[in-house]
Amino acid sequence: MISVFNPTPRQIASVKSVIFLAALLPMARLVLFAFTDRLGANPIEFITRNTGDWTLYFLCFTLAVTPLRRLSKWHWLIKLRRMLGLFAFFYAALHFTTFFWFDHFFDIDEMLRDVAKRPFITVGFTAFLLLLPLAITSTNGMVRRLGGKRWQSLHRLVYVIACLGILHFWWMKAGKHDFAQPILYGGIVGLLLLTRVYWNVLQPRMQKRRTEPAPG
Repeated sequence: MISVFNPTPRQIASVKSVIFLAALLPMARLVLFAFTDRLGANPIEFITRNTGDWTLYFLCFTLAVTPLRRLSKWHWLIKLRRMLGLFAFFYAALHFTTFFWFDHFFDIDEMLRDVAKRPFITVGFTAFLLLLPLAITSTNGMVRRLGGKRWQSLHRLVYVIACLGILHFWWMKAGKHDFAQPILYGGIVGLLLLTRVYWNVLQPRMQKRRTEPAPG
């Protein structure tokens, strides 16, 4: 049985293995649907929407690790964050590849014209480009090369990426006037961002005021 407060390295490895396999299920589902002709009337749209949704899911999972760790005191949860972030990049890469392959048949010039012409694609493409350095610097070796502070500063871009992803989703849904999901994602990311502002900015200021000697 796993001790949630102080699991052994083997137990943590088991949890990571289970999450890894679970994170591959959306991809396995797409492959299964493709081979069994269950992608619907518009397969490209089905794949694009599905991979985009799972990119946002994993971004939210990644951002939720630190607040959950601080609230629960389960410090080992931080060991899951890198893998969750890489799965966000994995599904973002599938999302982009679907757009680049099926919409533009790997024509870079045509793709860039489309990126420049349509704002919702512009912000989505920007979010994907910002994800690239985060994925590249996710290794322990890159953490050592960059130094802890610079690495943390770089990886705070994940909040910008999440906001751009939500804006991308919002503009995509604007034509159908269906804003329920973008609002939900925006609320989750906003709440997670507020927890970071509270812990990193407001709480230290409040503690400093308590320790300052009273005037006079």
